[in-house]
Amino acid sequence: MAIRVKLRDILEQRGISQRELARMTGLRASTVNHLCSDKVDRVYLETLELVCKALNISIDELIEIE
Repeated sequence: MAIRVKLRDILEQRGISQRELARMTGLRASTVNHLCSDKVDRVYLETLELVCKALNISIDELIEIE
C-alpha cells in the first residue's frame, strides 16, 4: 500500500505557488517542497491539517491510497 500526496497537482490547478502555500500555512518552504515531491515517506497529521485548512479541502482530496 502506498500513499500519494496530491499537493503538487492541487497547487497547479489553483495557480498557487509552493512559496505562497508556505506563507498561508506558516510551514517552512522546504516542508511544502517535500510534500510536493514524489518521495513523501512521512508527514505529520498536523501538517496535513494545516494544508487542508489553508486550501479548504478535505484530507481525502489531498491524499490517495494506492
